[in-house]
Amino acid sequence: MGSESQGLVRLRRALLSVSDTTGLVALARQLSERSVELLATSGTRAHLERASLKVRPAEELTGIGDWFGGRIKTLHPGLLGGILAPRTEAGAAELASRNLLPIDLVVVNFYPFAHHLSESPGATDAEEFIDVGGVTLARAAAKNHASVAVVSDPSDYPELARDLDEFGGATTSATRRRLARAAFARTSAYDRAIATHLAGAATAEASPESLSFEREPLELRYGENPHQRAAVYRLRAGPPMEPAALRSLKGSSLSFTNLLDLDTAAGVVAELDRPAAAVVKHATPCGVATGATLSEALAGAIATDPVARYGCVVAVNRPLTVDAVAELHGVFVDLLAAPAFAPEALAALEKRPKLKVVELSPLPEGVQWESKGALGRLLLQEVDRRPLVPTDLRLVTTHRATEAELDSLGFAWKVVRHAKSNAVVLAHGAVVVGIGSGQPTRVKAVELALEVAGPRAQGAVLASDAFFPFADGVEAAAAAGVTAILQPGGSLRDPEVIAAAERAGVAMYLTGWRVFRH
Repeated sequence: MGSESQGLVRLRRALLSVSDTTGLVALARQLSERSVELLATSGTRAHLERASLKVRPAEELTGIGDWFGGRIKTLHPGLLGGILAPRTEAGAAELASRNLLPIDLVVVNFYPFAHHLSESPGATDAEEFIDVGGVTLARAAAKNHASVAVVSDPSDYPELARDLDEFGGATTSATRRRLARAAFARTSAYDRAIATHLAGAATAEASPESLSFEREPLELRYGENPHQRAAVYRLRAGPPMEPAALRSLKGSSLSFTNLLDLDTAAGVVAELDRPAAAVVKHATPCGVATGATLSEALAGAIATDPVARYGCVVAVNRPLTVDAVAELHGVFVDLLAAPAFAPEALAALEKRPKLKVVELSPLPEGVQWESKGALGRLLLQEVDRRPLVPTDLRLVTTHRATEAELDSLGFAWKVVRHAKSNAVVLAHGAVVVGIGSGQPTRVKAVELALEVAGPRAQGAVLASDAFFPFADGVEAAAAAGVTAILQPGGSLRDPEVIAAAERAGVAMYLTGWRVFRH
């Protein structure tokens, strides 16, 4: 393919003005080696000169230095004219008449406004970190991408470098267009972050007004099914929705179902203070336990449902030790996640060729947001982290739960809100013995949980994510030996449901609020 068809533009002059100097020296050196004249603003020039690079001051093209403490230094026709001028005979003539030089490459990134806010949430000087000149340079270069290349983030440098190597110091029209698109996406996200801050939506109490997402480098094997292509995006700026850091340590790339299961598993163990493990299949828990040690927790979680756990995702809330790995012997685990792994544990896991292992940082604290999609629409809602406090519990039977049973009910409540509705959880202490979830009727959820528990239902407590519409679910639980029930209440038949618990000698408490999860 000839140079004309690829729209090659040889770089002769580059303007550099950055806040993030990552990789800048290497890029500038590559440009200099190809006889590209480097112009830079004061701070960037000082950084490059310390690396012994020859750099021309950008002020030579503007005739001004830094005005108002640096608020104005690049907003000048001496630079913008050289970027925006059309590469035509008329454009070249006008550049010459105005004593301007054409600029073929703009390397720019912006004052770290969002980072400054995250580092100093209560900062009163946020407006001082709003970049005007850098954003203007990026937009100008992106507009004229037919003739000018713009790199607006260090992650763009390799793409530019590949063009320079392959085409002898020139850029292709395809590369310039992609870089322009990236620049406009970044200026848009930057403006949105500022608007969100000024609207007050960056506070935990406010709801988001607008969103911007960017694609993550995390590669998915497929979406929900192997024939569905998929990609992962994360929030670029806006409300507090910072994803937990995820790093693959072993195994093939993840699928979307892996992410869904991992989201549930991580959410469960994040709620539990003691060493905890969660076993998840089809985005709903099928085993959860805490223990004095992580090994004890894993043993309890795996024992909940030996059938459902096949091909599961397992997450723990403590660094994984080699002793804990031993609890997984004989269990087919598809994906294992922990905040950290002991070297001996990783060595032991290497013996399982099909296992995927990821390091997952603890979920962020405070109000977070989660997204769900329906009918081409995006729902953004607060993650359900409402704590269950003693004053929420309203005893509606003459039978009272023991202190141990109350503790177990609180544990079961934390688990049931991560199961698909209709959902019911049976627990002994802080170990789940039966889960019924995703059922169209509540009594079916109870029956499924009792089937999983078997004889372990005797003496167990039960938590339900929503009210019992009929007494049948309570009657089935009582007949199997359940001793205490926690549920939201609110059914028209609450009196019948409560009466069934009373007859059976089961303690029943109402929370007054539900924890549906669809």
